Amino acid sequence: MKIKTKKLPYEEVIKLPHAKDKKPRKPSFFFRKLIYILASGDLKKTGFKLNEGDMRGVSDKEPALYLMNHSCFTDLYIASHVIKGPYNIVATTDAFIGKENLMRAIGCIPTQKFQTDIKLINDISYCLKQLKTSVLMYPEAGYTFDGTTTTLPASLGKFLKILGFPVVMIESHGAFLRDPLYNGLRIRNVKISADKCTLFTADELKTMSADVINERIAKAFSFDNLREQFEKKIRVTEDFRAEGLSRVLYKCPVCAAESKMQGSGITLKCENCNSKWELTELGKMEMINKGPVPGGGQEASAAELPGSFDHIPDWFKWERECVRKELENGSYRLDIPVNIYMIVDNKAFYEVGEGRLTHTCEGFHLTGCDGKLDFIQKPLSSYSVNSDYFYYEIGDMISIGDKNGLFFCFPKEEVDVVAKTRLAAEELFKIKKKEV
Repeated sequence: MKIKTKKLPYEEVIKLPHAKDKKPRKPSFFFRKLIYILASGDLKKTGFKLNEGDMRGVSDKEPALYLMNHSCFTDLYIASHVIKGPYNIVATTDAFIGKENLMRAIGCIPTQKFQTDIKLINDISYCLKQLKTSVLMYPEAGYTFDGTTTTLPASLGKFLKILGFPVVMIESHGAFLRDPLYNGLRIRNVKISADKCTLFTADELKTMSADVINERIAKAFSFDNLREQFEKKIRVTEDFRAEGLSRVLYKCPVCAAESKMQGSGITLKCENCNSKWELTELGKMEMINKGPVPGGGQEASAAELPGSFDHIPDWFKWERECVRKELENGSYRLDIPVNIYMIVDNKAFYEVGEGRLTHTCEGFHLTGCDGKLDFIQKPLSSYSVNSDYFYYEIGDMISIGDKNGLFFCFPKEEVDVVAKTRLAAEELFKIKKKEV
């Protein structure tokens, strides 16, 4: 999928009028039917099956809030076959560029990822109460990198209490395995199913505290797609299954080198120490060569390194722990040249120039556009950061910004920094939150 782009100087883009706030629209029956038909063809290839559980307190004729895990674009097709009746969809602002009328006809509600958005609360409430439509929301906001839960907002429990409508959980199975974000939009032959059940009735939300609500949500979102793959013996036989995996597994557990990993075919190799792994058909990382640890340049000694992981989420968790240590000892730093795009309205994705993005314990700092751009985002501005792979087929991306404009930074050098930056932003938020 691509996006409408336009080259325009930064000084002109910041003068453009912002998109006007509009009330959500009840989704068009025509487009609902069209999406259902389009989805049917794709889901038929996957042998899609819906498993409906306890639906207490929920009626197909009454609006409810649907929460769904987020793996890939197929999630929208799954939802069209799971939710009965009209529903609005919480979508990011970039989805509206060049096609605002279409997105609003479908029933989409625009919002910014990982940002506090009072307007979104009002818009969702308007859909449920005035339009009498259900609302589909992906509380993780971003696609999962490693097949496990992406960080959830702590405000979610309070948000559900304010709405006071029944909450339904949709959990997809197989969607991540079919189209993992790191693999560059290459589809695998994997079966897909979904579970649907009531998470909260309206009465339960009245009596539960926000903390208890968050605990139940966290339990519902405690999935691990790759563990499920291994346990259910789901085979992914494509010979490109490890391509792009270095985007997630960017740090070698043998020599601790970063951005030296190379995912190709079915293997992942460290170009620094020549250690090599095969991603098996059952989703395990099988070490096929352990190279010598080169001397110098690494703070961690060989004795401190794990050597290998056979489970991708365990590897990713170790990378998070490493980032946390860097933040705590003050050694963490991102400093890269980037190409910069902006969103200020729904007309285009504006290419405004080149710059430099840094990220330290003080937060993000973006400069560029011949000295005209100087933007700072503090650590507590967001509990995570919008980051993506092969974003609209342009490249890997890190996005920061505020209500005045969003900056999309595409690293100019071929370095796998996107996952580490997301981990760093999340861990830094936790550290700073404790200090307040």
